[in-house]
Amino acid sequence: MKTYSATPADIDKKWILIDAEGVVLGRLASIIAMRLRGKHKPGFTPHMDMGDNIIVINADKIQMTGRKRDDKVYYWHTGYPGGIKNRTARQILEGNHPERVVTKAVQRMLPGNKLSRQLMTNLRVYAGTEHPHEAQQPEPLDVKSMNSKNTRSA
Repeated sequence: MKTYSATPADIDKKWILIDAEGVVLGRLASIIAMRLRGKHKPGFTPHMDMGDNIIVINADKIQMTGRKRDDKVYYWHTGYPGGIKNRTARQILEGNHPERVVTKAVQRMLPGNKLSRQLMTNLRVYAGTEHPHEAQQPEPLDVKSMNSKNTRSA
């Protein structure tokens, strides 16, 4: 019995549309990371980009459990001495780019290597309901109905 390893000719990429309205952030991010990586496919090969192209809409209407909206802090450094900066999840969600919360959650669930940086180019996150990918005819994926814990009322 030989180990199966997919080749670029074997890879079949699909376009998936996910509506993030009312969905818990961590549960959504783990589903997106699994689909980006291609782990849901039977011919998964760890060193290949086998995942689907994911479009996430309504990223500004994402839910968080507990007090994470106020307590979760995102840090970054400017590169200058004493240049550490931070923002809470609420500040980012109410700011100009609320889709960055979803993007950062998915990015941190992928391994930190060249392949995952390539995988992140297959993720498109939009704050509203409009997206410019209608020509690709994305298939909707209903994350809310997968598990009752995936949703949370405000």
